[in-house]
Amino acid sequence: MLLKTIHIQNFRLLRDVTLTFEDGITVIVGRNNSGKTSLTELFRRLLGDTSPSFRLEDFSCATHSSLLDAYGLARLSNDLGEVRATLPVIEVRLTVSYAAVFGPLGPLSHFIVDLDPACTDASILIRYELKDGAIDSLYAGFDFDPTTADPTQIAVFFKGMKERVPKLYGVSLQAVDPNDASNRKKLDWKALQTLLRSGFINAQRWLDDTTHRENDVLGKVLESLFKTARSELADENDQKVAAKLDTAVEDMRLKLDSEFNDNLSELMPTLELFGYPGLTDPVLRTETTLDVQRLLVNHTKIRYAGVGSVSLPEAYNGLGPRNLILILLQLLEFFKAYKAEKESPGIQLIFIEEPEAHLHPQMAEVFIRKLSEITAAFATQYNDGEPWPVQFVVSTHSSHMANEARFETIRYFLATPEAEGHHLRQTRVKDLRLGMGDASQEDREFLHQYMTLTRCDLFFADKVALIEGCAERLLLPKMIAKVDAESLGAKLSTQYVSVVEVCGAYAHLFFKLLALLELRTLIVTDLDSAKKNANNRLAKCLVAEGTHTSNACIKVWFDDNTITPNTLIAKNDDDKIDGVVRLAYQIPEQAAGPCGRSFEDAFMLANQQLFDLATVADTEKARAAWDAAANENKSQFALRYATEKTEWKVPRYIAEGIRWLAEKPITVTPIALPDSSATMAAPPESSHA
Repeated sequence: MLLKTIHIQNFRLLRDVTLTFEDGITVIVGRNNSGKTSLTELFRRLLGDTSPSFRLEDFSCATHSSLLDAYGLARLSNDLGEVRATLPVIEVRLTVSYAAVFGPLGPLSHFIVDLDPACTDASILIRYELKDGAIDSLYAGFDFDPTTADPTQIAVFFKGMKERVPKLYGVSLQAVDPNDASNRKKLDWKALQTLLRSGFINAQRWLDDTTHRENDVLGKVLESLFKTARSELADENDQKVAAKLDTAVEDMRLKLDSEFNDNLSELMPTLELFGYPGLTDPVLRTETTLDVQRLLVNHTKIRYAGVGSVSLPEAYNGLGPRNLILILLQLLEFFKAYKAEKESPGIQLIFIEEPEAHLHPQMAEVFIRKLSEITAAFATQYNDGEPWPVQFVVSTHSSHMANEARFETIRYFLATPEAEGHHLRQTRVKDLRLGMGDASQEDREFLHQYMTLTRCDLFFADKVALIEGCAERLLLPKMIAKVDAESLGAKLSTQYVSVVEVCGAYAHLFFKLLALLELRTLIVTDLDSAKKNANNRLAKCLVAEGTHTSNACIKVWFDDNTITPNTLIAKNDDDKIDGVVRLAYQIPEQAAGPCGRSFEDAFMLANQQLFDLATVADTEKARAAWDAAANENKSQFALRYATEKTEWKVPRYIAEGIRWLAEKPITVTPIALPDSSATMAAPPESSHA
């Protein structure tokens, strides 16, 4: 069985999201503050040792006002059903998939309430909502009109809500028939914890701290492993190891007792000089207590082999290997704990946050590739080949790790405003398995391979620039700086722009992915004017002589294989914009002026004085620029004008594109509850049920 989907409503940024899980590894990517940590925290609450608890701050910010709306209804209406329906609720729906073949379902059997033999899904509903009969208690003591309330009254109201919500709200668990939502069964919270086990490997692992914390981290992992090994249900070999440790510590304790008492007896004649022990005083003896678990926590360190008999401290090894060792030990801890359970859980869900911490790119790639192999090795080595029913959720900011993962395993978290012009944000999850629309498998494979080879960081960028070649890539930072210096609006240099070098023959293959990711994107490509030669094949030519373009991206954009250069030059800005994507190709610097075919000759036509073109006749300038560009090495040309000759003008088509890309910068507005530092105290709570 496996956890198939989760639908979350009203938890922090996860206002209304559905996430599908892979049967092995699901990779979560996205910019900072996009809801990735909220997902982990939700599972930490749901699958903790006790039933989950939440605070007002855990509700999505947009739902806070519904507490005020419900209060307004409660003042004017006796319809408690309407009031309750208005109150905010945190809701989680889990779908667990199981095999259709007949067999024992274990802890999942509690959640199957349908009678359809063809149904292989179990639906689980979790709600955090106001307890029955608690509406009066929630609003007791308040008496103001919310439609005319002043800021102080609102602040006092929310201060009261912060105190009352944790007390008056509670969590419920139900099994729901996937085919009939009215067919439900209430369950004890223990049923979910028996079905699902969780494990969390946090991003902050304190490996760079050389104080006691690094000993605590390792010691706690070893303590857990030892505690599991002592369990009656633990593997026989593990129990033997634990018993040997106990025996070794007990031998040490007896030896310490014997030696301490021998030494203490030597002190007795001296103590007698002071009248001790007297007639009623006991004779002193020592008894040593040693606890293996405490020894592991407080006095266990990793050492690395040095020269001869000198071992090196853990801190002398790199942070990367130490990070890997800790992750592997924690995975082993989760596996051993699973094996030692009296009733094995149906699913174990392990969250790994930012495993790339301290790892160089190649190690990060290897980690994501080897994670499945590690679990298989545990099953082979410690479980007689019996599979471990584990699903991993890996959140990462590493483009290397994200690109190494299979394309369909990636879930892209995007935080956007709830509505146009709205300052409140919510997360939307883009599923790369489902969200590429009708893109062919061949195109999907190309994108994955291309992004892997180029280490593309599309998943973490604010905006994207797809460029034609190395010349544009080398000069783009300089061009952005020049355009920003002249701009009175948003500056692109202060925004995180991912630059992807992809020629015009492939840029259109990114269209569906860019639409899915909703990234504001500038595609800088070449006009690539052409005309048919004697063999009836398209050949390069001056723009003024061209009858076609050989650029695949441009032809796909305008859905026209026969579009002419003159038609392209006549296109306006609206024609070059589709949603959040803009196309930029060569256009004349001035109306009716000469037009370049590629970046280099367009650059020369924009800087005629620099290339001695100012004195050339207008009808010959395009030809002169083309001839000069043909003699240039692209990378050397770009480096020369990026580092040596830096006084030049940005070609018009690129400058217009940069200014457009700089618009609507990504901003994060801090969200907070209304200020509760009011002079009035919150009214007392009612004692009503």
